[in-house]
Amino acid sequence: MAEEVKRFDLSLHLKREPVTLAVLTGLAVILFLAVTGLSHTYDAQRASLASEWSTRGTEDLKAQSFGLAVTDFRTALLYSRDNYSFQLSLAEALIGVNHTDEAYAYLINLWDREPENGQVNLELARIAAGNGQTERALRYYHDAIYATWPGDQEMERRNTRLELIDLLLRIDARTQAESELIALAANVSGDPSQQAHLGELFLRAQDYDRALDAFRLSLKSDRQNQAAMAGAGLAAFELGKYSVAQRYLRQAVSVAPGDTESAARLKTTELVLQMDPLRQQISAAERSRIAVAAFAVAGARLKTCGIPGGPAPPANSEQGLAQQWATLKPQISERALRRSPDLVNTTMDMVFNIERQTSGRCGAPTEADNALLLIAKLHEGN
Repeated sequence: MAEEVKRFDLSLHLKREPVTLAVLTGLAVILFLAVTGLSHTYDAQRASLASEWSTRGTEDLKAQSFGLAVTDFRTALLYSRDNYSFQLSLAEALIGVNHTDEAYAYLINLWDREPENGQVNLELARIAAGNGQTERALRYYHDAIYATWPGDQEMERRNTRLELIDLLLRIDARTQAESELIALAANVSGDPSQQAHLGELFLRAQDYDRALDAFRLSLKSDRQNQAAMAGAGLAAFELGKYSVAQRYLRQAVSVAPGDTESAARLKTTELVLQMDPLRQQISAAERSRIAVAAFAVAGARLKTCGIPGGPAPPANSEQGLAQQWATLKPQISERALRRSPDLVNTTMDMVFNIERQTSGRCGAPTEADNALLLIAKLHEGN
């Protein structure tokens, strides 16, 4: 009888065990799913908070509220510690509040993770430039130009090269700036505003030929661009192309009468054209008249040095010039110059010599003196 009871208990136990296991397994699955759900909910909540603070930070960065942006992105990173984008934005905000050392720490860590990131290289270039570390800045700028950028890569690379060119021009590294400008010109579209900007940069680099070409391209598409007219006039003026300069400067002043710089440059340009007896396609009578007038201007210039236009002992170069001027004076008349073209050249050599030697040494030159100096430069070596 006892043995039968035992068998019954064992049979009952064996029947209950699968049920118990099934119940326990079910409970385990339910608990696992609950924990997983809570974990996902927690992660989703953290992601949502990170996104919310990041959005605030982006808006504050755009508004240049850098202090607020620093707080925003620090908070965002509490919920997403390794987020690359958040760390980069925090570095930008830190630069905005002049915490460049801390920004550099973030950026160099980001650079180690992604050395080909364009924005990271650009920010490192800016920090190096601000610290006067020119060679390091140039290296990072070049890396940024050829790095990977999101969105419009060509625009980002062009803007980075423009920033590099501005730095080179500010430190007077004109040869390097010109090389970068030539590379930029190869990738600039025919957009008139871009061509005008290119022309302005070539002007700053003192590459007046390329500046004039860029301004001309700009004016082909935008004939009323006053800045391009004035820029083309300046470039032509610096090249000694005074007829070309006159045309562009007249247009610039006509469109913007308040442009005093272009107006003054136009006046000088017209004086150069009027006072140059060596220019082609003028009559002998006109050439003689202009040379006589130039000789008189040079004599008046000598007087600003306190030396009369008569014989004087050659105690210095101006006195020697005064003596030479006085010796030549009796021969200078329109009639004599018409008869002897060689005398015109002799007269102008004397005029140019006087203007060069008295420049900056005998008081402020007149507008006519300035024009004669430019004419002298124009005919150097002829």
